[in-house]
Amino acid sequence: MAGPAVLARGLRKAYGSRVAVDGIDLEVRRGECFGFLGPNGAGKTTTMRMLACLSERDAGELAVLGMDPDREPRLLKARLGVVPQEINLDLELTVLENMLVYARYFGIKPGPARERAMELLRFVDLHERADDTVVKLSGGMQRRLQIARALINDPEMILLDEPTTGLDPQARRMVWERLRDLRGGGTSVVITTHYMDEAERLCDRLVVIDHGEVVREGVPATLVRDEVGAEAFEARCDPARAADLARAVSPRHIVAGDVVLAFGESAEALRANADASGIAWDLIAERRATLEDLFIMLTGHSLREGAPGED
Repeated sequence: MAGPAVLARGLRKAYGSRVAVDGIDLEVRRGECFGFLGPNGAGKTTTMRMLACLSERDAGELAVLGMDPDREPRLLKARLGVVPQEINLDLELTVLENMLVYARYFGIKPGPARERAMELLRFVDLHERADDTVVKLSGGMQRRLQIARALINDPEMILLDEPTTGLDPQARRMVWERLRDLRGGGTSVVITTHYMDEAERLCDRLVVIDHGEVVREGVPATLVRDEVGAEAFEARCDPARAADLARAVSPRHIVAGDVVLAFGESAEALRANADASGIAWDLIAERRATLEDLFIMLTGHSLREGAPGED
C-alpha cells in the first residue's frame, strides 16, 4: 500500500535570522485536497517551495511521494504539477504553444503532447482559445491555463500556491470546480490560501499556520465546531464595558475595542446572555462560526493580517 503523499517531521527553513518555517509536522494523504491556511508571511509559500524541490530545507525530514526532494529532485519533479502564485506563462505564445513547450520539459513526444494538451484545454474550458496569445486572456483564464499546463505530465500530486488570489468570484468558482474534478480523479491536491471560504469549500483537511508553526490541524468543519462553536454573535458597546459583556455572553470570545465577538452553539442563546447582562449593546451580526473566527481565536489576528514579503 502506498504511503502518504507528503510526510514531514520537524521541517524547518530560515532566511538569515528570520525563521520562515519552524519545525512543522504534517501528513498529506493520497488523493485528498490538503490546505495550508494562514496570513501573509505565515510560512505557507516557503513550505510549498520545499515540497516542490524549489528550496532545500534546513532541518527535519521530508518525503514527497516517497522521495526526498533534496536528494531526488529530478525524479520527483516528473511526478509533480506546480502552480506558483505569480503568472509565469509565456505571454507572447499562444495557449496551445504554452502547453507544447512545457511538454518538452518532460520528454513528451509532439503527437502525444498535442493530444494531451487539447484534452487539458477542454478540461479547463480553454480549447476554443487554443490559438490566441496568452496576453489576450483574462486573469482567470491565465490561471486556468497554468493549472492545465501543470497537468501536462499527468502528475500524481499538484501543488497550488494561492490559486485564486486576485480573481473575480466567477473565476474563483471555475478554478474550484477544476480542483474538485482533479481530486475526484484521484490526484492529490495541496493548496495554500488565506481565504477561509476557499479552504472550507475545497479542503478535506488542513493545517492552520502562523509564524511558521502549525497552530491546528484537522477537518475544517470539525476544527471550527470543536474550537469555536456552531454560531457567532457580534455586538458593539461602550469600550469600557466590552470585556464585561464578552464574559457575560460566552467563555469563548474576542474583544477588539468596542466590538465583542462571542461563540457558542446558538446565536439566539448568546443574544439572550447579552440581554441578561444589563449592559447596553448594538447588534452587528448573528451568523455561523467560520475558519476566520477559529484563526482569530487561536492567534489574535485575522487571516489577512501579516507582513508581506517572503512567505
